[in-house]
Order: sequence, then structure tokens, then C-alpha cells
Amino acid sequence: MIRLLWIPMFWILAALLVAAPAAARPLTLDEVLRSSATHAPAILEAMTRERQADGRRLSAEGAFDLLFEGEAQSRALGYYDGTVIEGRATRPLATNGGALYGGYRVSRGDFPVYEDKAFTNRLGEVKVGAVFSLMRDRLIDERRGRLELADGEIALARLDREMVAIGVQRRAIDAYQTWVVAGRRVAVYRDLLELATKRQASIERQIALGARPDILGTENRQNIVRRQTLLVRAEQDLDAAANALSFYLRDDLGERIVPAADRLPTSFPDLRLPPLGPSLAGRIERPDLQTILVRLDQVETKRLLAENELRPRLDIRAEAAKDVGPVGLGGVSRTPLEGIVGLRFSMPLERRTARGKIAEAAAEADGLQFRRKMIEDQILVEVNGLAIQATAADRLVALAADETALADRMAEAERRRFQLGASDFLVVNLREESAADARLRQLDAEYRRSAARAELVAATVDRSQLGL
Repeated sequence: MIRLLWIPMFWILAALLVAAPAAARPLTLDEVLRSSATHAPAILEAMTRERQADGRRLSAEGAFDLLFEGEAQSRALGYYDGTVIEGRATRPLATNGGALYGGYRVSRGDFPVYEDKAFTNRLGEVKVGAVFSLMRDRLIDERRGRLELADGEIALARLDREMVAIGVQRRAIDAYQTWVVAGRRVAVYRDLLELATKRQASIERQIALGARPDILGTENRQNIVRRQTLLVRAEQDLDAAANALSFYLRDDLGERIVPAADRLPTSFPDLRLPPLGPSLAGRIERPDLQTILVRLDQVETKRLLAENELRPRLDIRAEAAKDVGPVGLGGVSRTPLEGIVGLRFSMPLERRTARGKIAEAAAEADGLQFRRKMIEDQILVEVNGLAIQATAADRLVALAADETALADRMAEAERRRFQLGASDFLVVNLREESAADARLRQLDAEYRRSAARAELVAATVDRSQLGL
């Protein structure tokens, strides 16, 4: 019998547990940062620019693609009836301006004497060879230069994505902090209203007993309406902050989520300060500074390309050819293995184009060095200024907390005196509002401290705290 009663009771309890609403989990800064880093449209757009740079790099690699060429020629009219079919494959060298090549050629019919090289044996001619650059294009050429510049563009796109992501995460932290401080202000005004509401019931009882005048009840109701107005304005600010935060808080499909008020945390995010000191600026890996270094590398590549154009060209060519099959109309001279070695030389005389490019690259490099120095100084000044703000904010929070504690004690003491009839309503009201103002000042001090730390985290590119 007991077992039969236990089974329905078990299912009733299980149903109650399922139906009971779960307590809302406080929204954390890490959750917001993970969401914005994954779904923020600005970051996703920057990622597309990185993919574009990858595509340009792949296009630059196309200069080293294996190239096949084919050609056929036949005399349809005239005294000679020769036909030639030829195919050739060329592979550019990735470490030299030359190339490797191989081909096959076969001919039929008769050719004039001035086209004697067109004759092959019956099964054609096989040829392999290589061209090597000894001076110009040996260390760098246009193809390798474009590839290096494309690598730089990929690095610049990656750094641009990091800069965009840092900015987005910094704004996400600011939106989250604004939402938190707005919610805590609502709590302050709600507590202030609750005090006045509870006092109204006590005052009405005392009025009914003749211990207090009627006007006191009217005065307190006026105070209640004024505090309700303050609460409504604070709730409006909270709704606006939640709407702004939804730009960074998104679901798995990237749709905005407006956080509910019951997900408000009880404190600001605990952002850690980086180890401060004279060497802090040297430890910062800022994308804007790294961008200058990448551009300097690109300028150096352009300078090397311009210097390459100043050099004379000296190429060596080695080739081996062999006709196979029965002897054709060209005779037996085609049958033996042929080995050919050749040189090609050329030299630019005036070279004004190359010298102009070198001067342009040198000027651009000097400008980037000055910009690098400026950015380094800006980083040092910015980080030191933020460190000063963060240090001062810690002291202001401590002072504001002391002021809040003292104001709360004064307000509580005044309320007890009022209940005993030893204080005036006006004094109690002033003490309560003074305590509320102290709490609001403490909130503002905590908000400024959290904001200063967030600025310092972003300025020092603390990727772990930025959620990157």
C-alpha cells in the first residue's frame, strides 16, 4: 500500500520540479564578450577582408603555375606541305627568376630550307631544358615580389581584424558596464521608494491614533510620488542600456538578445590590471604598431624590386633534345642527342624608372619610421594616463564606500529617532536621500574604476580579458 502511494507522489513532485521556473542566471561579461567576438557584424566584415587578402595571395601564387602551351601549323596551299604539332610545359622556379620546361614536337611533310629546324624524326622530338637567372631576377623578381607583398596584405588584414575586434570588445564591455550600473541605480531608487512606502503605513496608523498631523501623511505621499518618478527614470535608463547591450549579445544565429532585468549581476566585472611599470609599453603587442612594421617590410620588398631593375640581365640556358623513331625527311642529323647551352645578356642604360622607385621607397620608409615613433610615444602616454586613472579610481572607490557606510548609519539612526518621536520627518527624508546619493556616488566611482580598467585592458591588448 505504501509503495502504491509512493509512485503517484513521486510523479507529482517531479512535475512540480519541472514546472517550477528556474532562477535566471546572472549575465556575465565573459558571455557577452564570447557572443560579440563570434557574431558581431563588424568583426565578421573584417574577417571577409582577410579572406579577400587570402584570395589575392592565391592569385599571386598563380604566377608559379605550371603552364601548358600547344601550337599546330600546316601549309594548306603552296609548294611545301609541312605540318608541325608542338606542345610545351613550363614550370617557373620559386627560388630563381628562371624556369624549367619540357616539350614534344612532331612534323610531317616537307619544309623550305629556311625552316629546316621544323623537321623531326617520325615519332617526334622530346626536349627538356632550364633557364637560370644569374644577376637580375636571381634574388627577387616580379613574381616573388608580388607574393611577398600579398603575404604582407594578409598580415595587414589580420591586424585590421584584430583592431576591429579590440574596438568591438571594448565597446561591448562599456555597454555591459553601463547596463550593470543602470540596474544598480534602479535598485537604489527602489530601496528609497520602499522606505517611504513602509513609512506611509506607519504614519497613517499614527495619524489615526492622533499622534501625528494629517499633513504629514500628505507630505510623505508627495515624497513617494517624487521617488516613484526617480525610479521610473532609472528604469527607463536601464531599458535603454539593455537595448544598447543587445547589439553585442546575440544568439547562435546572430540575432540580438535584449537581456532581462533579472539577469543583472550584483557587481561590476572584475577586470585585472596588467603589471604596471616602465617596461609596460615595450610588452604591448598593439596591432596598430605591428601594422607599421608590416608596411616597412612591404616597402623593403618594393625597394629590392627597384634595385633588381638596376641590375643587368644575365641568363643561362641549358637544353637537351632527342628525336625518336625512324628517320624523317630532315635526315639522320636529327637522331643524335643534342645538348645546347646559351647565355642572354641585357642591361638598362638610363634606369631612371628604377632610381625613382628607389627614392620613393626610401621616402616612404622614412615616413613610416616617424609614424612608428609617434605611435610608440602615443601608446606610452595613453597607457601611463590610464594607469594613473585606474590607481586613482581605486582610492575614490574606497572613499566612496566609507561615505556610504557613514551615510547609511546616519539614516538608520535618524529613522529610529523618528519612530521614537525624537526627530522630524524632514530630517529623516534628508538623511535617507543623502544615503541614497552616497550610494549613487559609490556606484559612479565603481563604474569609473571598471571603465578605467577596461580602457587599460584594451590599450594593452589583453586578449584573454577581451575574449579574443
